[in-house]
Amino acid sequence: MSNDPAHIADSKRLTNAGARQMMTTAIAKAREAGITISCAIVDAGGHVILVERMDGGRFHTVHSATTKAVCASSNKRVTSAQGAVGQPLDAQHAIGLALAAGPERWTAMEGGAPVLVGGECIGGIGVSGGDWQTDERIARAGVESIGAGWK
Repeated sequence: MSNDPAHIADSKRLTNAGARQMMTTAIAKAREAGITISCAIVDAGGHVILVERMDGGRFHTVHSATTKAVCASSNKRVTSAQGAVGQPLDAQHAIGLALAAGPERWTAMEGGAPVLVGGECIGGIGVSGGDWQTDERIARAGVESIGAGWK
């Protein structure tokens, strides 16, 4: 048997330590903004590495944050009301896409960001609990805190 490079690829992965750094940054940014959030961090396959809900955070934000993280990782871009190829979606199409993909896998809500390193998506972060601009800003700060990109 040979190790044909066409059959085996090297890949990067998000570590628990990296996820913890992102979480620490997100929680600190939420405190600075005076809000309570939930934050979820997933790997490239959308599997949860960390989830945290701040004291006083609303329980539904745990699911929203997780969905945002999974969606950002899958689409390799920030979450928004855009379809698979970046086209704008009206409410009917956004709901239809969420139903087709699975409501735990796709969302049009802002606040999710991919974790991109060297052109490779190694995970996603989702933030829920503030207004959409604040959630998105906190998610991007979490990604940047480990030296990764989100666009």
